[in-house]
Amino acid sequence: MRRGASASSPRLSLLFLLQVIFHDVGVLTDKLFPVVEAMQKHFSAGSGTYYGDSIFFLSVAMHQIMPKEISRIIQLDLDLKHKTNIRELFEEFDNFPPGAVIGIAREMQPVYRHTFWQFRRENPQTRVGDPPPDGLPGFNSGVMLLNLDAMRQSALYQRLLEPVALQQLTEKYRFQGHLGDQDFFTVVGMEHPELFHVLDCTWNRQLCTWWREHGYGDVFDAYFRCEGHVRIFHGNCNTPIPED
Repeated sequence: MRRGASASSPRLSLLFLLQVIFHDVGVLTDKLFPVVEAMQKHFSAGSGTYYGDSIFFLSVAMHQIMPKEISRIIQLDLDLKHKTNIRELFEEFDNFPPGAVIGIAREMQPVYRHTFWQFRRENPQTRVGDPPPDGLPGFNSGVMLLNLDAMRQSALYQRLLEPVALQQLTEKYRFQGHLGDQDFFTVVGMEHPELFHVLDCTWNRQLCTWWREHGYGDVFDAYFRCEGHVRIFHGNCNTPIPED
């Protein structure tokens, strides 16, 4: 009791229960070895590279390693600055359309315009790699909502984790990535957009402008544009985040 307060003073008591559990990445990777091995083959630049580390692929099968009583997870990068209550982001789960298993924002650079170059050349009318609102620019995994129950129940999603299905998908789109799990979500999203709830760009306002200076300055702003009050800044590629 604080000094000067009587026992009968009206007070509001709030009790927060917080449980922190640390997981050994090596143990988790062992459990998902077939999945992670296939992902590394298609979505990393090789062993020893940054996105070649197994930790960048655990999100795709988190539903297989988390206890069944955990039904939803928000997964966040460390280079973020939050401008609103995280509860508002959690409420986005309520906006998932039927069949969706993951909430994720679009990529805000033309990285997948570049990565899908061969498919785009062979399919000049495709929307793959084009900017929003009509194009399919791919996803950025800096902010993700994983509906673990939906992932467990989706026969389609489970099938897409199988090495054979993954091989077929990457061959169809002539895809070889280097950005870990977001490459998987991106190529799956080209074929099965119904599996995703697309978050507004203000939930993952990416700040990196690398591709503006590396061959895509003429189209960069079409990808980078984001209107509205920013709720999460993402300082990807070591970009400084604006001060308050």
